[in-house]
Amino acid sequence: MPSPGNYAGPVTISKSIAIDGQGKVTIDAGGKGSVIYLRTDGVTIKNLRLTNSGESHNDIDAGVQVRGDFNVIKDNVIDDALFGIDLQQSKNNIVRGNRISSKPFELGVRGDAIRLWYSFDNKITDNIIRDSRDTVVWYSRGNLIARNDARGGRYSLHFMYAQYNEVVDNHYEDNSVGIFVMYSDGLHLKNNTIAHATGATGMGIGFKETSDAVVIGNRVLYCATGLYLDVSPFQPDSINRIENNLIAYSGIGVLFLNDWTGNNLIGNSFKGNITQVAVSGGGKTANRNLWQGNYWDDYEGFDLDLDGVGDKPYELFSYADRLWMDVPSARFFKGSPVLEVMDFLERLAPFSQPNMLVRDETPQMTAALTTQPTMTSDREMSVDTLESSRSDLSLQSEAKQTEETFDAYKALRESLGR
Repeated sequence: MPSPGNYAGPVTISKSIAIDGQGKVTIDAGGKGSVIYLRTDGVTIKNLRLTNSGESHNDIDAGVQVRGDFNVIKDNVIDDALFGIDLQQSKNNIVRGNRISSKPFELGVRGDAIRLWYSFDNKITDNIIRDSRDTVVWYSRGNLIARNDARGGRYSLHFMYAQYNEVVDNHYEDNSVGIFVMYSDGLHLKNNTIAHATGATGMGIGFKETSDAVVIGNRVLYCATGLYLDVSPFQPDSINRIENNLIAYSGIGVLFLNDWTGNNLIGNSFKGNITQVAVSGGGKTANRNLWQGNYWDDYEGFDLDLDGVGDKPYELFSYADRLWMDVPSARFFKGSPVLEVMDFLERLAPFSQPNMLVRDETPQMTAALTTQPTMTSDREMSVDTLESSRSDLSLQSEAKQTEETFDAYKALRESLGR
């Protein structure tokens, strides 16, 4: 255990030891190289402040460079470091409870907060990330990324050629992109919150040529695009399960690059999106995928038998919005008065047969039936979530009582003398 004070770096650790700074030790690299080079197994580094790394992207100047297995890096403050924590060809490490920020550079030339390259079975949990660039997981598998909070960056989390990783209970806000997955099969995304991924390329969750993904119980809010699917799933006869997610208050709820197939969208809630579903790149429909039991806030139908399911299917057609779907530059005018008038006229008297984008045979009448994410065993439901659930149940109960006391269909028949 080092005595309290400031120490000059860089520091190289090549033996299995435990270093506990107790929040009173700072290691300053003096603007050269990485603060700590960790080149062994079984080391614990905790409660340190690691600061002032070099500025070389080629050398990956970082707070901690990890080149070993079974190490623990926890409860440290890493600031003014180009990269935060870099793991290469390292497995079974724990990176937990660190607070990480990069150097005050333009977004594209900052380093990544946490970087995994060819690293397996690591646990990246409970870290707070501010004003770094990305968290990247490349050529890595079997990692757990849970309960992290990242804001003010570019990609909250970026996978590439990384199979069978699990992403649970993270909070990503005010980043350009929430979670983007490229060529990475078997990924599980559960109970994450992604908000305010705005800008021209902003999106909550994106998939490119990714198969066998499980996307359950996530909240995607106030994004330019909520969910983006590009040739996913890619492997033949594979399915992406997208279930019980809330996609709300976004420009486009779900954007398909083309009329691909193989996605099962079941029990999701689509609320307050300007456009619920769009298909670009020359595709005509998203209906080759399975849409079942979703809640659509623009559904125009009744539930006369009070079973919670709409009496007719939800159908979404493309009218004048086909213009900006087919011509990307026309998206600049999306929501403008001219396109709104054209859309109204098209719906009133279509010049041509509109394309059916989505048909959901069993639309849900209330969002409460769809957004019930399963909480992980090691985390209790928050007070805010509990109060929200109670409020939803109360509203649902009131609505049911109202429907039981007033039969609109019966009143209509009586008014017609039938």
